[in-house]
Amino acid sequence: MRHDTPAAHTAEAERLLRTAAQYPGDREPLLLQAAAHLELADDRPRATRLYDDLLSGTPAAPHLIRALKASNLWEYGHEAEARAIIDGVRRSRPADATPWEIAAETLEAHDELEAAEQTLTEAATLLATGAETDLPHPTRSLLATRHRIRRMLALAHDEWDTLADRLHPGTIPLDELHDPKRLWSLGSSDPAELQAEIARLRSELGTYRTALSRPFPVAVLHWPERELTELLTTYPELETEYPTYQAHLTDIEASLRELSAAGTPNLGIVRATVPSYEAFAASESSTPANPALLPQYATTLAARARATPWPPLRTEGCWCGSELTYGECHGVE
Repeated sequence: MRHDTPAAHTAEAERLLRTAAQYPGDREPLLLQAAAHLELADDRPRATRLYDDLLSGTPAAPHLIRALKASNLWEYGHEAEARAIIDGVRRSRPADATPWEIAAETLEAHDELEAAEQTLTEAATLLATGAETDLPHPTRSLLATRHRIRRMLALAHDEWDTLADRLHPGTIPLDELHDPKRLWSLGSSDPAELQAEIARLRSELGTYRTALSRPFPVAVLHWPERELTELLTTYPELETEYPTYQAHLTDIEASLRELSAAGTPNLGIVRATVPSYEAFAASESSTPANPALLPQYATTLAARARATPWPPLRTEGCWCGSELTYGECHGVE
């Protein structure tokens, strides 16, 4: 079965729902991911029921859930309810950028560019006023989205557009990426113009609608030194995956930087433990010595909201657990 078919998305949603029943402490992130798969399967009413189920309790991220619900409702004809929810999210002034960005992208998707820009400006005023460079990744994504929408509206740059330009990590400036006239270049017969547009599109993958604003990172496993020693003592077959602890740390940072350079957004690190890994292998009817299980284990931990976003701020502690800041440790250029 192809992984991008409605049936495959429905099957994955069912698997996540079963996992949520097994791990009630991780129920919220698992149900959110299941709802996302149901939307991709075009089973939007059932996705709405999952959002309602979460909102009927005391969720950790109520603003995020409401924004996702509004986006889903609008897609199958419930515009008035979606608008009301978006208005409610804006009035609640969440301290996290993600609900703001989802609400704005929902408005943008339905040609409400002015309302989307107003929503993002409210968020920037709340979350980015006085900021220089050390902003969380979701806030940076929000500023880049705001920059793009303002370019479509032909609005002059303001302080947050300038900040978005400064924070943009790519080699192609945001003004070029977000130029509304770029579509014309796709119709060009000049190979050089077409090649330039391909380069812009590749760069844009890393900034445009970050991971569809879904909080589910692409995660890499980190085995703390004691856990890695226990793993390799018990399962020496995995020594080819982890020759030494220092090599393991180096590979983590190198892999994440490579993914980031390729435009993969929303990256994270998940902490692995031997008992958790053994339990996962048993649930998959496999042996922990099977290296093919390692990426599946990482994905499962990420779906259960166990991932730490990467990269951390340079002034924060390094992800490896050393006593140094990230800028002094693995974040050294």
